[in-house]
Amino acid sequence: MKFNILRLIILSVLVLLWDNNESFTKQKLILASTTSTLDSGLFDVLLPPFEKKYNCKVKVIAVGTGQAIRLARDGNADLLLVHDREAEEKFVVAGYGVKRLEVMHNDFFIVGPKNDPANIKGLKALDAFSKIFKRKTPFISRGDDSGTHKKELSFWRQLKVKPADNWYIESGTGMETTLRIANEKVAYTLGDRATWLSHKKERDVLDILVESDPELFNPYSVIVVSPTKFPWIKYNLAKKFADFIRGPQGQSIIKNYGIEKFGEPLFFPDVIK
Repeated sequence: MKFNILRLIILSVLVLLWDNNESFTKQKLILASTTSTLDSGLFDVLLPPFEKKYNCKVKVIAVGTGQAIRLARDGNADLLLVHDREAEEKFVVAGYGVKRLEVMHNDFFIVGPKNDPANIKGLKALDAFSKIFKRKTPFISRGDDSGTHKKELSFWRQLKVKPADNWYIESGTGMETTLRIANEKVAYTLGDRATWLSHKKERDVLDILVESDPELFNPYSVIVVSPTKFPWIKYNLAKKFADFIRGPQGQSIIKNYGIEKFGEPLFFPDVIK
């Protein structure tokens, strides 16, 4: 009797583990990426064909680019898909990543109240930030060390100013939530096209005011974490993912994602046009 009870307990635990892990035979890949790639829904269409092809499961940790890179630097991710070229190059040069490989791009833009109190519509990005600063109109910053946050900070550095006081609010969170706060506060913010398009209907008081500036170019790259630095990472599977996302199937998915639902692509492929 005791043996049967023990056996039942063991079987119950195994079933729970099976349900939680889907399959003991599937290899797990940890991908540290940005909130924009997750919030846009891109992974919902990009990951399933890769997982099916290689009988694996990809766990996405979606955080700001700075935090994603720190995860990989600590050996807690197998690869990165991020958008801060300077930080990415430093990561590779320091020996933490194998190589920075371009994948896709879109663009940043400045969104703000439709009545545009700072009068920035149609300006270059740097001029728009200058006006926002001078007029102290409400601005929501990501404040999370993400690629978007670092892009924003680069404009303040160029202007040689440090925004502060009540008009400058740090959300400390992802792009989707930051846009929602900007909508609630009727404020300006720097956003990315993918997140904006995928949540546009929820932002009723905001509009795109500044775009099509080369300074707002937003490239994404994939980096496989160094197996020399961290022998436990799943290098072979990570490399297969990098090849997949840069190959014909992955690039085709990127090229077409968003057209049917939003009327335009959310990202543009960089390897295969």
